[in-house]
Amino acid sequence: MPCIWKARGEKPSPDEAVRMAEELSVSPLIVDILMNRGLSSLQEMDQFLSPGLRHLADPNEVPGLKEAAEMLTQALGEGRKLAVWGDYDVDGITSTALVSDFFSARSIDILQYLPNRMEEGYGVNVQGVERLAQDGVGVLLTVDCGISDHEAVARARELGMTVVVSDHHLPGDTLPDAHAICNPRLSEGGPYDDLAGVGVAFMLMAALNKLLPGTPAEIRELLDLVALGTVADVVSLKGMNRILVKNGLLVIKEAKRPGIAALKVVSEYERDADLGAGQIGFNLAPRINAAGRMGDPGKGLSLLLAKSFDEAMPFAEELNAINMERRRQEQEITEEAFAQAESMRDKAGLVLFAEHWHPGIIGIVASRVVEKYYRPTLILCATEDGTLYKGSGRSISEFDLHESLKAISPILNGFGGHKLAAGLSIQPDQLDALREQFNDHVVEKLGPKPLTPTLKLDRELPFGEITHTLLSELEMLQPYGMGNPEPVFASAPVTVAEHRTFGREREHVKLVLADDVTGARLPGKAWRMADKLKRDVQGRVMRFAFTPKIDRFQGVPRIDLRIRDWDGIF
Repeated sequence: MPCIWKARGEKPSPDEAVRMAEELSVSPLIVDILMNRGLSSLQEMDQFLSPGLRHLADPNEVPGLKEAAEMLTQALGEGRKLAVWGDYDVDGITSTALVSDFFSARSIDILQYLPNRMEEGYGVNVQGVERLAQDGVGVLLTVDCGISDHEAVARARELGMTVVVSDHHLPGDTLPDAHAICNPRLSEGGPYDDLAGVGVAFMLMAALNKLLPGTPAEIRELLDLVALGTVADVVSLKGMNRILVKNGLLVIKEAKRPGIAALKVVSEYERDADLGAGQIGFNLAPRINAAGRMGDPGKGLSLLLAKSFDEAMPFAEELNAINMERRRQEQEITEEAFAQAESMRDKAGLVLFAEHWHPGIIGIVASRVVEKYYRPTLILCATEDGTLYKGSGRSISEFDLHESLKAISPILNGFGGHKLAAGLSIQPDQLDALREQFNDHVVEKLGPKPLTPTLKLDRELPFGEITHTLLSELEMLQPYGMGNPEPVFASAPVTVAEHRTFGREREHVKLVLADDVTGARLPGKAWRMADKLKRDVQGRVMRFAFTPKIDRFQGVPRIDLRIRDWDGIF
């Protein structure tokens, strides 16, 4: 959708920017960008640019972590068998792999349990708990789940298990009756509020590492899993998450973990490639996620726990094939969802449904619908036996999806999630009520007319100032994501000198933009915008919103622009 362009933050005075830039040994533009992100002191900026592990807050600031670590230490000291129960998405799979790796390094054998999305659904279930009890499990540790699984936790306790819940999802009005609950969302305002499930698991293992007898494990080696799961879960990449992910990307570059190396290779990267958060989120993570989305998350876990490259590579190739099928189905569902959305343009909140849609893919499609129509969206499909409709929701920044589902919860079978993403289930006869009540709630909060998205710009950036040195400095701001968006700049008026489409469906656009004042010419790419940025723009003078990149395609670094929007209202 076309956007309203808006300046991000307040600019420092030129003299102040130059002074601070000299202190930090960066250009004044970098200071501008950091101040736009709410950093005002040299100390804050220095820590942002050099986020070492020494800057991590005390792990005990995670609510419940100290009690959880002590409870696990006591139970393991009694010789009880431990099982870790995770989730079927990347966050849950990496959390499970991290805990397994940690205990392996401590020479403690544990069991892993990942529910099958198609057969069991999300979270801890009673049947799985009973199977673990039959296997002699006496300690149950949940990761990336458990905070709303009252019945299963109660059953585990009935069976004599010590239960420790490690999660990051929003708690309900009541908590499960676990022996200990470790969740940064149990209180507000702490340094670890935004941790993903794998981040909570890492901090818990770090605390446990100091309590267990014997030689401590080298937990830095687990940071590749933390980075992978955190980026995939689309949590805020600032504060403690920035420190964990920044250092985790260095471990991913080393690719000592055979599964990470194999995953890089099937994603068409070199084994020692230096990847950013975007490359992790768009290439590595979807291949692991595909296993859980299409059925068996165990394949992703087996990949990450493989002991050699030869053992890991078949899992990586299978995940790659599964991901290709996932993408094919995603395209089909997206086209059908767009057609439904077109028929509901009078709605402020969209509820889309088809019985045959794949439950593991509708969340991705919901994101595509929100991207195109900029409206809170729920997408549902039928369970295999047709007795229940399950769905995924995605929202826009102005609307709290979790609060909305809470408000209409009387018609829901269940729900959970965050402000921008959630899951839900309903009885089939409640679909019409869901459509009506969800739309009414969106209208109540946002008004009847769909909002226009806002694109926040850091500043105008003439083409003549875009150099390889500047782009190298911009790399210092990585990893980008929620809470630390990529810098976006506005061009001066430039001429569209060349236009061509590319891609399998000719859905992308490549431009050459000429600044007639300075004579600079730069290439730019507009992804999935061929239907909007048509050939008739060639020869026109326009303004573009863009992010400059270093394109290393074919091994030669070149300056390239990622086109975000054009001729915006600014």
